[in-house]
Amino acid sequence: MDLLDLKNAVLTESADNFRRVDTISERNTAKVLESMRRLKVSDAHFKTSTGYAYGDIGREKLDELFAEVFCAERALVRTQFVSGTHALATALFGILRPGDELVSLTGEPYDTLQTVIGHAHAAKGSLKEFGIGYRELPLINGKVDTDAIKHFITTKTRLALIQRSRGYSLREPLTIDAIEKICAEVKAANPACVTFVDNCYGEFVETREPIEVGADLAAGSLIKNIGGGLAPTGGYIVGKRDLVELASYRLTAPGMGDELGASLGTPRLLYQGLFMAPHVTAQALKGAIFAAGIFGKLGYRTHPLPQETRGDIIQAIELRSAQRLITFCQAIQKYSPVDSFATLEPWDMPGYADKVIMAAGTFVQGASIELSADAPLREPFAVYLQGGLTFEHAAIAILNAARELEAL
Repeated sequence: MDLLDLKNAVLTESADNFRRVDTISERNTAKVLESMRRLKVSDAHFKTSTGYAYGDIGREKLDELFAEVFCAERALVRTQFVSGTHALATALFGILRPGDELVSLTGEPYDTLQTVIGHAHAAKGSLKEFGIGYRELPLINGKVDTDAIKHFITTKTRLALIQRSRGYSLREPLTIDAIEKICAEVKAANPACVTFVDNCYGEFVETREPIEVGADLAAGSLIKNIGGGLAPTGGYIVGKRDLVELASYRLTAPGMGDELGASLGTPRLLYQGLFMAPHVTAQALKGAIFAAGIFGKLGYRTHPLPQETRGDIIQAIELRSAQRLITFCQAIQKYSPVDSFATLEPWDMPGYADKVIMAAGTFVQGASIELSADAPLREPFAVYLQGGLTFEHAAIAILNAARELEAL
């Protein structure tokens, strides 16, 4: 089939899914807008601060706004977080103490978090070095073994980690309904156990967020969904008041917490990015659905399938060879607005056990809410496509990636 005919066929088949995505975007936009109206966000909150930034009203209002949008008691939103992993690590180190037990209920965590934990991959300064115990609940056919949680969680378990996104794996991402069931099982086994959701790539994919369905804490990156493509850096932690406070002491210092942190000219971008986030997330989801349709028709296995419910913005495509994987990423880079001329090669990326190839011709370095594609070079050579500030850009790049694969 000609690629133009293929495109038209996939667009026709995707119409109902696209309408569903637009409905979710509209509801989430209304939620953000109402929160901004109720909290009286003003131009005054966009002013910059420097130094210690005591009394920064923009920073304080942004924390309040994120807490309201996520239905949380408290939020910590800072450009001082360098990544989503940094936000997650800050919360883990803030809450856990020597002798505590951390468990993962979603199998093996994302590569960079494994070095934070220190059990699968040794790293200086890891939780393991601080005497934090760790166990993993194995997945069953790519799904969380919900029935086993009541036996897996013990009275010694201090924190249960729940990774919403698939990460660099082919397991199913978690829907909000699935997160609700997991949190309920944890609390039934040990009411004192903290349920902590790694929310990266999942914000605004549905109309509810993890805190609304029983999670005690959630964290993520501002250069993914929630930053709307405008946030230049940063991360967030939201949840119960005392837990966010503990995390804030790890970000700054005990006794200082969230009362410091200069904005350095970023406030408007963070506010506007949050306002844009539901729409931009919808654009990314449409791109993912389109990619699943195109590559499914070309004979590749895709996860999820075009019609399946999504828990994150990531589209996995099994390309079955290192050469196809490299070619795909090079094509996405070639059709990027920034650094389109760069020739990509796999490299030893910090925090990863395998060589990684990463296409990210983005306005914000590494912003995976912008169209990007990356993967570790390991079987089954699946590429992980995510983002797209506009569906139009995503469709152009995806079709050209398909064309270059077909030419191999």
